[in-house]
Amino acid sequence: MEFLNRYANIVHWLPRLSLGAIFLYHGATKFPDAEMMANMMGMPLMMVYLLAVMELTAGSLIIAGGASRDIFTRIAGLIIATVMTGAILMMHIQNGWNGVLRAEQGVELQLFIFTMGIYFLVKGNDAN
Repeated sequence: MEFLNRYANIVHWLPRLSLGAIFLYHGATKFPDAEMMANMMGMPLMMVYLLAVMELTAGSLIIAGGASRDIFTRIAGLIIATVMTGAILMMHIQNGWNGVLRAEQGVELQLFIFTMGIYFLVKGNDAN
């Protein structure tokens, strides 16, 4: 156990970096396909742009928060939980737990990402 304990103060970077990468990627890829996404999701184009900005902000803040201020981590957690609540309710819950057509269409991965957002919102940098 001593071997693992040596890494306890840096392991928070694993979920931070993966959440950051997920949100940076999905935020950045919405801009070139915003009109198509608005049609697919049944939402106004401006909302897709707002969603993209929220995702880019959350991705940046969750990573920056690990190296700096607690408030960055908490704001990122709030944005992540908010975005994932919308994704779950608007797009994924009707497909069940693991999806009807493809696994990523179900709610299981989105629920996990939502709970990670709540975790960082509540724990802030105490997750370090």
